Amino acid sequence: MVAVNGSSGQYTRGHQSEQVGSDADPAPSAQEGHHTSAEEVAEAELDVISEQGPVQPSHPWTRYVALGDSFTEGIGDPDETRPGYHRGWADRVAEALAEGTQNFAYANLAIRGRLIGQIRDEQIAPALELRPDLVTLCAGGNDVIRPGGDPDETARTLDTMVQLLSTTGATIMLFNGPDVRETPVVGSIRGKVAIFNENVRTVAARHDAVVADMWSLRELTRPEMWDEDRLHFSPLGHHTIARMALETLNVDHDLEPLEPRPVPERSWREARAEDVVWARHHLFPWVVRRLRGRSSGDGVTPKRPNIEPLFGGSMPPGGGGIEES
Repeated sequence: MVAVNGSSGQYTRGHQSEQVGSDADPAPSAQEGHHTSAEEVAEAELDVISEQGPVQPSHPWTRYVALGDSFTEGIGDPDETRPGYHRGWADRVAEALAEGTQNFAYANLAIRGRLIGQIRDEQIAPALELRPDLVTLCAGGNDVIRPGGDPDETARTLDTMVQLLSTTGATIMLFNGPDVRETPVVGSIRGKVAIFNENVRTVAARHDAVVADMWSLRELTRPEMWDEDRLHFSPLGHHTIARMALETLNVDHDLEPLEPRPVPERSWREARAEDVVWARHHLFPWVVRRLRGRSSGDGVTPKRPNIEPLFGGSMPPGGGGIEES
């Protein structure tokens, strides 16, 4: 198994050192204003590449498979050039890994709304068949944020999944959850998220995986990092997470930090009115679907079910559905 040495940036074999860097927890409900669009983020990324030229990363991976739920599918970061397709942090990581790497191939099996048991049952076996040498897995967020969700039981399922994936010899990168302290709606489950995060570190240590640490990524506390639904990350949020993930893997990249436009000031009354609108259009429908046993991922297929070249390969959009967790 290829391991990432966090202190030296070299690739070795053995135990992985963790670096400080879900699914979609509602974002901080700070007063909302302009959100940096997917087009603006993409243009800024292209400007950096055109000015500096692409960095030639040195890494050992040629077959990357991403697993998970809406976070890894890229919800909140729609690709305006491909209707129904969401780019997200995983596509950005794949793009950086593909630069200067011959025969690089990428698959993304993540589907929005999936619980950890569904990810285990639907994605692990296909991932093994794709023979990856790099796997990213973010699972359990939808379970932990649910009423009655058990972070310990969720971690037991995660441990089984990672054990199976480790038989491939691939480098495995897990994700923990972001700090939800500033989120009024789910701030009360901050302790559960923290427990799950510690469990993720334990699982990673057991199986020589690395952890992409979203809890320590303080930029994610800014409202501009989140989509207007406060359940998924915005294009800027996905960009920021992609940078952290690449740094966790010790891969040189040309993704520069992007500063969001400042949020216009709102009065207390205006902010509360926005909260009411958000709850009506996003929170209540999310709760109703959970009560009815439905998911926004019903009928949705993986956006990249086959492992294939990133540039030039077919990238069919997933099935229809509401773009929510």
